[in-house]
Amino acid sequence: MATYVVLYKFTDQGARDIKSTVQHANEARAENERRGFKVLGLYWTEGRFDLVAIVDAPDEQAMLAGLFNVASAGNVRSETLRAFSADEMQVVLQKM
Repeated sequence: MATYVVLYKFTDQGARDIKSTVQHANEARAENERRGFKVLGLYWTEGRFDLVAIVDAPDEQAMLAGLFNVASAGNVRSETLRAFSADEMQVVLQKM
């Protein structure tokens, strides 16, 4: 599985419905776990981004589908980063 860090910002719609943010996050988490994701962490943050999720995804296509699923609710916009462990990075460096 590949690890991703997803940075979320509330849309206007998401900000208006802020009191439901935990409920929305739990619903999205359950749906994504049903699709084979492992949610390693979900944090509400201060600063430039409103939420940060760390997830393991079965593959890139599943990750993209999961992001589309969350985006279609209209509550957040996201920026996604592929994250590499030290072991994964060592493999990359050996290919140089």
